[in-house]
Amino acid sequence: MHVSNSLSMLSRPPSSKKGNKNRRLLGLPQWLSRKDRRILQTSAEEYDPTEVLTVAADGTGNFTTITDAVNFAPNNSYDRTIIYVKEGVYEENVEIPSYKTNIVLLGDGSDLTVITGNRSVVDGWTTFRSATLAVSGEGFLARDLTVENRAGPEKHQAVAIRVNADLTAMFRCSIYGFQDTLYVHSFRQFYRECDIYGTIDYIFGNAAVVFQASNIVSRMPMPGQFTVITAQSRDTPDEDTGISIQNCSILATDDLHTNSSSFKNYLGRPWREYSRTVFLESYIDHFIDPTGWTEWSGDQGLDTLYYGEYNNYGPGSGTENRVTWPGYQVMDYDAAYNFTVSEFITGEEWLDSTAFPYDDGI
Repeated sequence: MHVSNSLSMLSRPPSSKKGNKNRRLLGLPQWLSRKDRRILQTSAEEYDPTEVLTVAADGTGNFTTITDAVNFAPNNSYDRTIIYVKEGVYEENVEIPSYKTNIVLLGDGSDLTVITGNRSVVDGWTTFRSATLAVSGEGFLARDLTVENRAGPEKHQAVAIRVNADLTAMFRCSIYGFQDTLYVHSFRQFYRECDIYGTIDYIFGNAAVVFQASNIVSRMPMPGQFTVITAQSRDTPDEDTGISIQNCSILATDDLHTNSSSFKNYLGRPWREYSRTVFLESYIDHFIDPTGWTEWSGDQGLDTLYYGEYNNYGPGSGTENRVTWPGYQVMDYDAAYNFTVSEFITGEEWLDSTAFPYDDGI
């Protein structure tokens, strides 16, 4: 709060298409060696087991649980520690503490390597602590695996992944849950070619996060409920945070698609006063309500939020019947550009090191 108040006292620089170029990363880690870059770019069957920590549920690796491999990994490492998680189902709650930096989890494919848990608020966990995979270590990467919270819709808040770590990215991962699936808690995050499933507020938090080329899929809620994809929680205008969904597909599961007239389905709602979410160049299917967005509680945040849509397409993308809140807008190119990888998460300064593909602009 002290930091937030201090920021509020500073004059804000003028916005431009190119954004604030004076932002620089502090304490940038020493990035991938040529060897580690090669490991990230090869397929699983080409891994040299002497270069990675291997987890195998059947006992053929260095460890049988991911937790044991994470515990073994060096603390506060400036180099990547690559943990190859072989095909299998890993029933464990995995925590990457803040002192386990630059951890890389590589699976055999999102349909083959599965991390699963079932913690929920109904069963006594906080939302924060319910995560199947909880990431606090800076520089975390994941590729080709699934993380799920299988608690079910009746257990309410039940997180599959929580990320409160800077410079994190996930590629070709599947993330399954119902309410509160993906907790993009804080810092800079990037998700590419991921499948994210949920019912209510299933992408939520106060990170600066960009999703690209991903399938965002609403699932059938319980009777009497509605679905809502995002619940962004920016609570002051000085925070450079928000959810940017670019070149993604906004879809419904088959059962919800068939019964979409029985449920209201929305793009987002304002968890906090300055909630900020944009959809750019994305396909939006017809199940999304024509109003697009919904309230959190009365008129909370409707004047101060920033919700935008730019150049989306598909039967649910029409903006003529969208909400008329002061904070909602159909964006122009310059406004949309501010939410790209290069501007919003300074991606050109760190994503190259991940070996994951990304688009830097519109």
